Amino acid sequence: MGTLDCQLISYIAPGAPATRRPATGAEPFLRPEIGFTPQWYREAIGIDFGERWHTNPPYRRQTIIAMRDELKRRFGDSAIGGIDRPGEPLDVLTGTFGACSIAAIYGVPILYFEDNWPNCQRRFLSADQIDRLEPPDLDANPFFQALIAQADWIAENEGCVEGFINFQGVLNNAHRLRGEKLFYDLLDASDRCRHLFDCVCTTMIEAAKRLQQRQRQSGVDIGFITVSNCLVNMVSPEQYREFLLGFDERMAEAFGCIGVHNCAWTADPYMDDYARIAHLGYIDMGLDSDLARAKKLFGSTRRAIMYRPTDLANKSIEEIRRDLEMIARDYAPCDIVAADIEAGTADERVLDFLRMCDEINHANAGA
Repeated sequence: MGTLDCQLISYIAPGAPATRRPATGAEPFLRPEIGFTPQWYREAIGIDFGERWHTNPPYRRQTIIAMRDELKRRFGDSAIGGIDRPGEPLDVLTGTFGACSIAAIYGVPILYFEDNWPNCQRRFLSADQIDRLEPPDLDANPFFQALIAQADWIAENEGCVEGFINFQGVLNNAHRLRGEKLFYDLLDASDRCRHLFDCVCTTMIEAAKRLQQRQRQSGVDIGFITVSNCLVNMVSPEQYREFLLGFDERMAEAFGCIGVHNCAWTADPYMDDYARIAHLGYIDMGLDSDLARAKKLFGSTRRAIMYRPTDLANKSIEEIRRDLEMIARDYAPCDIVAADIEAGTADERVLDFLRMCDEINHANAGA
């Protein structure tokens, strides 16, 4: 379980998918975190999110400033994209390579898109390749060394290396290396799965620690890891417990604080196992989860709801308000994460969402 001195909150930098950052302790009762897809920004101000965005930090910096200006123009002094923290160093790192970094370290090519986050090519390893797999030497790994070179540029030009790389989770990364055959291996070749999971976990820990060491040299002290269990509902609770829980626990111990992301899935089948993870500083889940039970299980952990962008766009204001009031009653204090908002969603809908959160916070002042 988490402790009050190990809490993380959701964080969506401009142009980046959601990740986590340390809590300050002054978060509101119901804390909205808003994020938009690359297509939203491309249609708004014409940014190209192709390979240059991810490999050229000077260009990425220019686009981040442009995105922050657009957010301020549309949404004023809201907290969207971190524009409520103007005195802090610019985060030029978060969002780089999307969710592809670990797979790329293992040699999987990245596909880039002008209006979307990058994706991995479907070049999956054979059974024999998985059986012979070893964690790459990061000192000699071209992709990882190029990432550190970007951190060096950021340190030189910004004074420090703020931000986070999304190193994903063990199951997500293993699936990028093995593909759908991973789920057959879970049934027919469990030792192969354990070996693959061990290699991926080792690389996640080593890569995150080395990047954090470089950030620490620049004056930014980051001492946690977050894992994305987006595919956890593809395995049974028993399989998670047998094959994957130990790796999440291993990462929690390695960093002393861990956040667990579940997308908008129902987390009910996995809650008891998640509650066993030490140093759990953050957990999110979908609206259909048993929120009252989650609040009891994760009382000292910062909790979040992943609010679907389709719900934000398509539900009536009255339905959204009922959702927010239910979340406040059964689950808060918590984040409510409205990520991946698509182009075409009206600005007024986002402003209404923020306004309703603010009204609920005023009604629960002191809670």
